[in-house]
Amino acid sequence: MEQSRAEGFDGFVAARWSALFHLSRLLVGGDRHRAEDLLQEAMVKLWFVWPRIAEEAPEAYVRKVLVRAAARSARRRWWGERPVEQLPDLPEAGDVSAAVVERSRLEAALAQLPPRQRAAVVLRYYQDLSETQVAGVLGCPVGTARSHASRGVARLRRILSDVIEPVG
Repeated sequence: MEQSRAEGFDGFVAARWSALFHLSRLLVGGDRHRAEDLLQEAMVKLWFVWPRIAEEAPEAYVRKVLVRAAARSARRRWWGERPVEQLPDLPEAGDVSAAVVERSRLEAALAQLPPRQRAAVVLRYYQDLSETQVAGVLGCPVGTARSHASRGVARLRRILSDVIEPVG
């Protein structure tokens, strides 16, 4: 019994980690380390309820945990980061600077949204959930979820349209 539980859980984590990590990263405004911590916390909670929800909707459960944990995390003032003496060496990559700049710009804009608007926008447009599913994850009526998403997208448009012209 325990063996099949672990195999099913391991398979789910292996198959969905990347997508869930990206969701987590968007929910916390692009901070990779907070996103990893958030996702690990969600996976620990999933492990304890795995026998009950393995056949139902484990991804929906993890999404809900991530959204709630991201909202709690946004209210904290300090997350326990510690400075290091030397930065790690990064591997060489091709020229992806334009993509990195655009992704960073979007993540910075998402970080400026209130947590519930950010969650609604990410769930609706990145995760491609229906308005009903977004409302379920956020624990609010469909109209409220729709309002959060609409206001979030409008604010993102304003933020992203404020392009500062370079001097010189």
